[in-house]
Amino acid sequence: MSSSTTSGDGHWALVLGASSGFGAACSLALAGRGLDIFGVHLDRRVTQANAQAVVDEIKAMGRQVHFFNINAASPEKRTEVLDRVQDTLAKGPGGSMVKVLVHSLAFGTLRPYVPSDPKDALTQNQMEMTLDVMANSLVYWMQDLVHRGLMREGGRVYAMTSAGAHRVVPSYGAVSAAKAALESHIRQLALELAPRGITVNAIRAGITDTPALRKIPGHESLIESASENNPGGRMTTPQDVAEAIATLATGETHWITGGVIGVDGGEDIAGF
Repeated sequence: MSSSTTSGDGHWALVLGASSGFGAACSLALAGRGLDIFGVHLDRRVTQANAQAVVDEIKAMGRQVHFFNINAASPEKRTEVLDRVQDTLAKGPGGSMVKVLVHSLAFGTLRPYVPSDPKDALTQNQMEMTLDVMANSLVYWMQDLVHRGLMREGGRVYAMTSAGAHRVVPSYGAVSAAKAALESHIRQLALELAPRGITVNAIRAGITDTPALRKIPGHESLIESASENNPGGRMTTPQDVAEAIATLATGETHWITGGVIGVDGGEDIAGF
């Protein structure tokens, strides 16, 4: 964990998957809008430098930052992080809260359901792990944030989905199922949290060149197709998505909830 010492106004963002891709870009964009940052990531020593670079850049903006290198899907680790979050907020100015949650966990298994060789097939454990990390974990984090009083009226929740929730890509089945489940969780959370003044939305990014994308078999063709055919004339970038989330999170968006918001330059409607 790393942290700075600058005090803010008590509004924090909690970013799950904070060290790379969309999560890293969101951490920086939200810090740039004046929020302090709690980041959760899972990095081995070889990629730990990515997380430290994000921490250093947030510090350079004069914001507070605490990063936790843990498994976000572990109930025990979730409790440890939220204990630290609660302690930090208690030491801040009155009204300190987690204003924004960004769920950007990209950890799943990319294997076919029924391949020619049964040994290559997706297993039950892999299916359950993928759905638990990439979809169900959002529910558990929100339960704890709300029940602890860490997110209250004015809270904003954004979870990363993809066109894979309604389209098929080879070997993407478990992740596609997780994205579809995530969107269902978004609708249910939006319904239940609206009376508390908390909004919940999914963000459907276009095809973006991130570490997660490069793990998908055949990602080269996805990159080529998006680069050539996106109506906006280029691929989506993590910064496109992060700036959209930062704008939504820090604007008067209390009446936008339960939806899937496309940030893709028109990619999805064009069929790419």
